[in-house]
Amino acid sequence: MDRSAVHVLCFAMEAHEETRPIFQNISPLDHRYSISEAPLYRALVPWLSEEAAVTANVRAEIALVLAHLKIRGKLEPRLREALEKAAGELSPAEVYAEEEKTRHNIRALVNVLKRKLDPELSPLVHLGATSVDILDTSLSWRVRGVIRKAVLPELRRLENLLCDFAEREAESPQVGRTHGQHAVPITVGFALAEYVSRLGKSILEIEARAAQLKGKLAGAVGAYNATSMIVKDPRELERLYLEELGLEPSEHSTQLVEPEYLLRLLLEMNVAFGIIANLADDLRNLQRSEIGELREGFSADQVGSSTMPQKRNPWNSEHVKSLWKAFMPRATTFFMDQISEHQRDLSNSASQRFVADYIAGFCLAVSRMASVMEGLGLDRERLLANLRGTQGGGGILAEPAYILLAESGVSDAHEIIRRITIKAEKERISFAAALEGEGEILSRIGEKMTELGLVSDPARALSWFEKPEQYRGLAAQKAKELARKYRELMKTKTKT
Repeated sequence: MDRSAVHVLCFAMEAHEETRPIFQNISPLDHRYSISEAPLYRALVPWLSEEAAVTANVRAEIALVLAHLKIRGKLEPRLREALEKAAGELSPAEVYAEEEKTRHNIRALVNVLKRKLDPELSPLVHLGATSVDILDTSLSWRVRGVIRKAVLPELRRLENLLCDFAEREAESPQVGRTHGQHAVPITVGFALAEYVSRLGKSILEIEARAAQLKGKLAGAVGAYNATSMIVKDPRELERLYLEELGLEPSEHSTQLVEPEYLLRLLLEMNVAFGIIANLADDLRNLQRSEIGELREGFSADQVGSSTMPQKRNPWNSEHVKSLWKAFMPRATTFFMDQISEHQRDLSNSASQRFVADYIAGFCLAVSRMASVMEGLGLDRERLLANLRGTQGGGGILAEPAYILLAESGVSDAHEIIRRITIKAEKERISFAAALEGEGEILSRIGEKMTELGLVSDPARALSWFEKPEQYRGLAAQKAKELARKYRELMKTKTKT
């Protein structure tokens, strides 16, 4: 969708046409994002647009007619072709125009579809169904489709980019942080491997829960009253109906499909949304001027500030978090839609329409996060400077000093090393320099390091404490392992 193609939105009704400039749309999804995220927007439209909703309802109605023909042993190729032809000719504008008369969306669709079919088929349209047999089933079909065709491909792209980055930077030293304070050394790849693992598991959950979405043909209260008047085995008719859409029946229905199938999927998407927002926040903070370890890609013509020409803001990471702030609270509405009075009320009829917005917002955040990862760069000098020049002049190696001293048999090793870090801070010298002034303690530590094979002789102990990047545990190994694991899982577990 190029810029010239999106500036005008046409909406045709039975007796008139309305041409609306795209910038008169209310939702930013339909102007700002339809332009800036055009390929993704195009992938979402066939599943999330109003046209997609009407088309899915038509598809469900056609599936029901086919089920009636199958159970009666009367399905012929020509009849399937006639149904497909009618479905292809039906437009959302016709349905909306009919709804102006009926004040009922599904009855309007049924009336329009019946008019396009021969008398041989038209009596079977909507036969035995209530509106939600169509609406809940078509919603499950659409949501499962958009997950498989748009959401999962975007998530897999982001996950693979994270895997690549974690593996590539598995050995790149970085200071670890807890409570906003320098802790002990890690690697950049290890820091990103956290998100490889967290998001990877969530992707697999999203895929599994999308596959569990259900439909129904159980009638007005879910007890198969209407279809019991038509066929001997109403559940077989339901099975045939849903088979046409690749779905299975809800284990129990009222007028509604059990809401938890969709709820659990949306909640897992919200979990993934939080993981991505957490990643965005971490990347944004590591780009602070006083940290400066990472940097988003910045094009030659890009402007960071309208007044400060030097600015290179981490705006994409901030944008991801902003989208999360806008859409994450909608999980409250998902929970509220879980409740319906008795066999059904209409309290979810408006709110459930905004599920499409949520899925679109989530996809936009995933896509934007992927673009951040594609252009993410490291300042290796700054990474090393931050690691070696931490508060207390390298006090991040107080932990191994305390452990080695304790292992040598000193019971109050923690307190001894703590006092040395305080001395380093007060005298503004490095931890290694402060340790050098503690001959007996350094000697004990050096002997233990030699015993463990960390240095070749005790005299080399001090030089080890001058290079904190050597103390990183299994950081590099874990980063590589997780990158390999989830790259493979994205290949073997996720389907289009």
